[in-house]
Amino acid sequence: MDNVVIFDGVCKLCAHSVRFILNHESEPTLRFTPLQCPLGARLMRELGFNPVDAKTFILISDGRPYVKSDAVIRLARYFRQPWKLLGAIKIIPRAIRNWAYDAVARNRYRWFGQFDTCMVPPPELKARFVEE
Repeated sequence: MDNVVIFDGVCKLCAHSVRFILNHESEPTLRFTPLQCPLGARLMRELGFNPVDAKTFILISDGRPYVKSDAVIRLARYFRQPWKLLGAIKIIPRAIRNWAYDAVARNRYRWFGQFDTCMVPPPELKARFVEE
């Protein structure tokens, strides 16, 4: 499975991030699966992550998983300008980027809240979300 973003479907920050991606992609290439769905949970386990205690979203691109700030940098390749420039954060050392990423991930529910159930994509985007 390629060009897939695995995200926390009950996290409000994550849901807004998915909407941001959908709104700024240069082409409709990416597909999305919540880690709470069978496919998302299976992919997380196959990649060595615990879907119950997820602390990152995962981008699978070119057959390779990207996590934390590396996933953000890789995602920038899919964006239109000027958002493609987000990839420039690569100049910041990975340890610093991931420290900031981890701080937000740890506090995402407290700072941004969470839904009671997974986000439901609008009908026009339903085909971009895979669950099985």
